[in-house]
Amino acid sequence: MKKIFWLGVGITIGVIAARKISAAQGALGPAGLNRAVGRVSDSIHDFADALRENMNERESDLRVALGVDQASSSERR
Repeated sequence: MKKIFWLGVGITIGVIAARKISAAQGALGPAGLNRAVGRVSDSIHDFADALRENMNERESDLRVALGVDQASSSERR
């Protein structure tokens, strides 16, 4: 029974190691580098869009609160 258990553990470790090695090989080279740079670029772009949207919303709120943008406040309601 112990031998079967350890055989299963060994097979599981082997499968996990093989998958990790395959993933590491896929990450190496120009294709893997392009994917990594693309993901980082997309993340930065999404963050910048969210930041820009929130800045515009906050600026509009401040302009309405200060009374600088009266026409905008009547359009919102």
